[in-house]
Amino acid sequence: MSGLQLKDSARRVQAAIQDAGFAFQVREFPASTRTSEEAAAAIGCDVAQIAKSLIFRAADTGRPVLVMASGANRVDEKAVAGLLGEKLARADADFVRARTGFAIGGVPPVGHREAPVVFIDADLMALDEIWAAAGTPNAVFRLTPTDLVALTGGAVAAVKKGS
Repeated sequence: MSGLQLKDSARRVQAAIQDAGFAFQVREFPASTRTSEEAAAAIGCDVAQIAKSLIFRAADTGRPVLVMASGANRVDEKAVAGLLGEKLARADADFVRARTGFAIGGVPPVGHREAPVVFIDADLMALDEIWAAAGTPNAVFRLTPTDLVALTGGAVAAVKKGS
């Protein structure tokens, strides 16, 4: 699919991917990819292969925190706070859009207005390929877990609830 056919937010993600030196291709689907379950159904992959993007707000500093988690996992916010060194607060839709430039349901791992602190679910590292949001509620791109680490500079950690 040509970048010219992509919506503005998805084009920004495609440009950020290319600017980082990668060749992943953003794909838009007619069906929603907003949730992990919807994305897996649209793509035809396992829910665990969806690298869902969760944005939190660092309670003391206010900086954005991005957790890239397996779609099959729930995030242990206390574990993430321990890794961060400060408590986490919920990020509302306005915070997410202001800090990332994207709406909830389409937040990609790259191309944010403000670079977040990034943590990557260790469970993703066991998979051959994963899919991440690409700026809209129906756009994604395929990559490997190792590529996700290289693309984001994120720290791989045990962030799954019950780990």
